[in-house]
Amino acid sequence: MAKTKTVFFCQNCGAQYSKWQGQCTSCKEWNTIAEEIVQKASTSDWKSATSSPKTNRTAKPLRISEIDTSQEARYNTDDAELNRVLGGGLVPGSLTLLGGEPGIGKSTLLLQISLKLPYKTLYVSGEESQQQIKMRAERIHSKTDNCLILTETKTQNIFRQIEETEPDIVIIDSIQTLHSDYIESSAGSISQIRECTTELIKFAKETATPVLLIGHITKDGNIAGPKILEHMVDTVLQFEGDRNHVYRILRALKNRFGSTSELGIYEMQGSGLREVTNPSEILISKKEEELSGTAIASTVEGMRPLMIEVQALVSTAVYGTPQRSATGYNLKRLNMILAVLEKRAGFRLGAKDVFLNITGGISVDDPAIDLAVVAAILSSSEDIPIPKDFCFAAEVGLAGEIRPVTKVEQRIQEAEKLGFSTIFVSKYNKISLQNTRIQIQMVTKIEDVVEFLFG
Repeated sequence: MAKTKTVFFCQNCGAQYSKWQGQCTSCKEWNTIAEEIVQKASTSDWKSATSSPKTNRTAKPLRISEIDTSQEARYNTDDAELNRVLGGGLVPGSLTLLGGEPGIGKSTLLLQISLKLPYKTLYVSGEESQQQIKMRAERIHSKTDNCLILTETKTQNIFRQIEETEPDIVIIDSIQTLHSDYIESSAGSISQIRECTTELIKFAKETATPVLLIGHITKDGNIAGPKILEHMVDTVLQFEGDRNHVYRILRALKNRFGSTSELGIYEMQGSGLREVTNPSEILISKKEEELSGTAIASTVEGMRPLMIEVQALVSTAVYGTPQRSATGYNLKRLNMILAVLEKRAGFRLGAKDVFLNITGGISVDDPAIDLAVVAAILSSSEDIPIPKDFCFAAEVGLAGEIRPVTKVEQRIQEAEKLGFSTIFVSKYNKISLQNTRIQIQMVTKIEDVVEFLFG
């Protein structure tokens, strides 16, 4: 056994120091450096707990032309939203990290998926007992015998059970509760998280078994533990949403096997998480009469077109200094659009409060919703409602010009499918669609839009 060594780690960013100091020079946080006793052994390997013949093979270098990828078929999770975000399913030997706020539904999502999988799945929980997990599984109403539940926190015992059961997929809830015998510090510390993740990576790569990890997050919204944790895993997923609302959004912050621009939407119900196949049903408000200050924008998240509702409220500033507030939209971009309307279109908004909201609780970075933001602001300012079957898909430039956007044909087809009669796009977009029932209104500057909407 190696000599015991004392190391100081920053509990915020994972930076390592040889002695204690008040401020971390890496993340600039104060009083976050703590002492940890690190004891390394020469047998610090997941295989030291088991001698499975499944792993007794020696890797050898191959030419890139000799590597066979035909056998690397993905595991279908039987969840269309998760498959979309992952890029088609779970890759054999991959490590996927799922992070999110406490109570957002991380454990429910992975338990629900493990109960639907046609593969043998080992669900390892260090936070709940087997009885608690059984109660949640009964609420989900799943009838399967492919899911094995294990309550354990020591990695050596987990690998011993993996040798006996030989699962196809392993789920860990959560990585912060695991601890290894080769590190003397407590569970959740920097060194324990790094050691346990290293052992799981070796196991996943050598046995081609997908491993899904649940990770806690800090008060700043970052995944707890060292930043190297996100570098070590193959995929980092973020589960977002407000616990006061029923909708949840799944995003990929990192994905070695697919795109990071895809989006998955779920609805939290008493029986688990429901996949939302048509996001426009939650992003567009249902109302009996037309109201001013609302406009529908056609945006694209990854390969998925979405119709979202933009709400604006323009009122006279009471305290002299006008307020600017945006929810789900970049505040700096809102200020830019207001300056364009003031300078190029002649609307006096400098002495008025402007509030902007993207419904559904999502954040949108797509510049194609600029024209919808302009329409919503002007509709509220003039108190004239926009017809509810109008939608917008264009970017607004600093000169007041209407700029083209990407994937405009997908946006038009989605608007047509949902029953919109008119869509406003830039005249400079090249559109080759034929026999469309929706009217495509070509505009070149803001004045054209104002004249068409408000006369």
